[in-house]
Amino acid sequence: MKRIASILVALVLLLSAVCLAEADSDLAYVQANGKLVVGITDFAPMDYKDESGEWIGFDADLAKAFAESLGVEAEFIEIDWDNKIMELDNKSIDVVWNGMTLTEDVKAAMETSNAYANNAQVVIVPADVADQYQSAESIAELTIAVENGSAGEEVIDGLGIANKTEVATQADALMEVAAGTSDAAVIDSLMAAAMVGEGTGYPDLTYTVGLNSEEYGAGFRKGSDLAAALNDFLKAAYDDGSMLAVAETYGVQAAIIAQ
Repeated sequence: MKRIASILVALVLLLSAVCLAEADSDLAYVQANGKLVVGITDFAPMDYKDESGEWIGFDADLAKAFAESLGVEAEFIEIDWDNKIMELDNKSIDVVWNGMTLTEDVKAAMETSNAYANNAQVVIVPADVADQYQSAESIAELTIAVENGSAGEEVIDGLGIANKTEVATQADALMEVAAGTSDAAVIDSLMAAAMVGEGTGYPDLTYTVGLNSEEYGAGFRKGSDLAAALNDFLKAAYDDGSMLAVAETYGVQAAIIAQ
């Protein structure tokens, strides 16, 4: 009788340990919910809507493929970029996957994936004055639009530029320059290549000086096992060529980092 009781106690302890492990597993949490909730902003060519209203882009397409590899669907939610860490910790979203620069602050606050693309912060100005702004020093007195909480804002602050206009998205920063309400903007180079210049929505804008170099990654809750799962997925997608195929669709193949 005592032996049976001991066995039952052991089984209860084992089941408790399994339940606790599952409770601590983001992977198990996402699979139980049947969806991976992805926090994004409108940021071509990484995440943006097509004519039917579906989210597409390099990051969006990879997120869908990653979710499928987990046996779930991807759900996209637009977030306030400055609140991305709070959104993760509140479980409003499961991952931030939106051309996110792997800064030291981001890596301290999130469980991040391996870097998968190179990027830089570049200065956007009207094309007819571009020759005047070819260095970091030349933009010191300009009013510069930046996305609140972004790598661009971090770079501007690091340069000691006080005249900045904080906006909700990088797309809004471009609109500031186009409207003449800001002299310049600082945005990601991948977005700049897709959004400004001849044949784009902003043909009268151009990008001049690069202010830094950086890398993109995705971010999960601190300690999340989803980061390791994504790293495995990214390596497999790079090795089988599917990541480069998606990159070619959106014109970012030159930025891709080998996994």
